[in-house]
This record gives sequence, structure tokens and C-alpha cells, in this order.
Amino acid sequence: MQSAPSDRTAALLRSHLGRMSTAAIIKLTRSLSWFRGLRPRERSQLGLIAQRGISAFVEWYEEPTSDGWTVGEIFSNSPAELTRSVSLQQALQLVRVVVDSVEAYAPSVVEEHELPALREAVLKYSREVAFGVADVYARAAEARGAWDTRMEALVVDAIIRGENSDALRSRISAVGFSTAQPMTVVVGPSAEHEDSTEVMAVRRRVAAHASDSLVGVQGDRLILVLSGLKNRDRALAAVAECFAEGPVVYGPEASTLPEASASAKAAFAGMAAARAWPSAPRPVSSEALWPERLLNGDQSAARALVESVFAPLEPHPGLIETLGVFIEKGHSMEATSRALYVHANTVRYRLKRIRQETGWDPLDPREAFVLHAGLIAGRLARPASSGL
Repeated sequence: MQSAPSDRTAALLRSHLGRMSTAAIIKLTRSLSWFRGLRPRERSQLGLIAQRGISAFVEWYEEPTSDGWTVGEIFSNSPAELTRSVSLQQALQLVRVVVDSVEAYAPSVVEEHELPALREAVLKYSREVAFGVADVYARAAEARGAWDTRMEALVVDAIIRGENSDALRSRISAVGFSTAQPMTVVVGPSAEHEDSTEVMAVRRRVAAHASDSLVGVQGDRLILVLSGLKNRDRALAAVAECFAEGPVVYGPEASTLPEASASAKAAFAGMAAARAWPSAPRPVSSEALWPERLLNGDQSAARALVESVFAPLEPHPGLIETLGVFIEKGHSMEATSRALYVHANTVRYRLKRIRQETGWDPLDPREAFVLHAGLIAGRLARPASSGL
């Protein structure tokens, strides 16, 4: 326990408060280049903090048994924006310079026999102030993290709703998300109680696989908007581990905000229909779920099947006929060749052409199901007299 200073020393310290504060501000200006680069208002605010710190030190030195919690109050009343313009490292540098200036000024104020006690008090007080600064910055970071999470959730919601306004672009810029690279929307189940801490953990895991990300939670759904995926297939497989147990669906790659909205809607439609394919891979593309989405009443899936499956085959009636018979005959090459009165190699060739035209392989059971759904959607979309 330090001893209280003499009345004369206490009075001298109080009488030199203004001079010590001025000396501290001068030393800050001379020794810290970042302090000189601040705006006048910010320098003034930091100067007031330094003055409060020196004044509080004198009060504390006079009554060393007073509660130490008041030290943190030096910084707690500072404007919140200071924690953005001044880093924690810079704030600690400021504390060090102020403490050094007080210690350098002390010999001209305090009698020599009281100098060791004063220096010990300065050391102890500077430690308390440093802890106070760290506490202020920790609380500011926590509040800012919660605010950023809410802002991010609003941006994700706007993308899902298809908003494409200046306000949305402004909010995207505010959260620091880049739309310059291709975007992918991934949807899946969230943890039971997904809070801001867990959202931050998801963001850190995703950072290893994407240049940028947005994270949003809507009820029991976790939504990721990923930009600039590195090795897309491998990245998506790794990102799927961020979700709780259940199906994870990703939409098609998007290069604009409207496309990102369409990708999100496709992913949500895929989530709604994913239970119809229990053995689906995790994650699964929303396009691979076209048949289930079609049966679930998703008209966008019907249009996509027509455009991607039926339309490429429409100029080739022979391919459509072969596909239809191949499906009807239980995917049997021989039965199809007999029904069409053609050689099996001809059937094999036509099936290869179908894969080339659509990107889906009739010889793969799952992809054949997609082709079957496309064939049905295409026939229903065409006039009854078309004959296809």
C-alpha cells in the first residue's frame, strides 16, 4: 500500500495540472505521427482524455485507497467513433506518452524524498489505465460486432428478397462485401441457438475458402453469400460443415445482385424439396434438385428444365423419341433398340448425343431422372399438336 503524499506535494501537483497536461499534449504531438495526422476534433478529444487522465491520477495519488474502477471512467465517456479512428495499440501508446511526460515533469514539482513513491504510483496507475483502455475497446468491439451482424443480416435479407437499390449497395459497401467476383448463395439448417459469436466463427471458417462472405440467420436457416470461391467444389464441401445436420443447398453462380437473388431463391426452393431426395449429396446443387422442385410446384424449376433439357433436344425429334423410349423400357439399351427398330449402337450414339446437348447423362440413374423430368416439363409446356 502506497503512502499518501504530503499536503504540500498534493497542492503542488494540483497547481501544476495545467502545465503537466500541456506538456503531455506537446509530447504527444512531437512523438506520435499518427496523432498529428488526426483531424482537429479527434486530437482535441484525445487531448481532453489525456487531461482527465492526469487529473484523475492526482486525485488517486492523494487518496490511494479510493476505488480503482474510476480509472476506467477516463475512457468510458469518450466518443464511440474514437475506437474506430484510434486503434488499441495507438491508445496504449498515448497512455505511455502521457505517463512518461508526468514522470519527466515530477522532479520539478515533487520533493526528492517523495519521488520514488510518486514513480511507483505512476507505474501502478498506468497499469490500471491500460486495463481500462483494453476494457473500453473490448466492449466497443463487442457492440460493433453485434451491430455488424445485424447489418449483415439485413443485407442478406435484401438480397434474398431481390432488392437492387442504391440503399442496398450502400449497405453492402458498409459491411465491406465485394460483389466484383462471382457469388454463390448457400442455404442450410442453422444451429439451435445461432448467436453473433457463432456467426463470427462461421465467418472465420468460410474465410479460408472464399474471398468474401455475408452470413445471415433466418429462423432455423443459415444463409451464406460467398464471393470469390477458391476451387468451388472443394470449397462448398468444406463450407457445408458450418451448417447443422440436414440438407445443404447452393444456388447457381451469380455475377450481379439480381442473379444473386435468383440464386438465393433457387437454393431456398431446393431446401423446400430436398427431403424428397434423402440420399442427396451434401451440399447439393439447386439444379440437381430440379425434379423434386418441379413436383413441389416450383415453376422456376419447370422453366429451367424446359430451357436446359427439352429446348436443346427440341431441334432433334429423334433424340427426344429415343430418350422417351429409353425411359419407358426401364433404361434397357436392347429393349430400346427393338422398340425403335434400330441397332443398339445407334441407341448408344443417340444417348451420347443427348448427354452432349443437355449436359445430363441418360446412363446415370439420377441424371436420367432429371432428363425424364425435363421431358415431362417440356411436353407440358408445348402445344398438344406439336407431336413431341
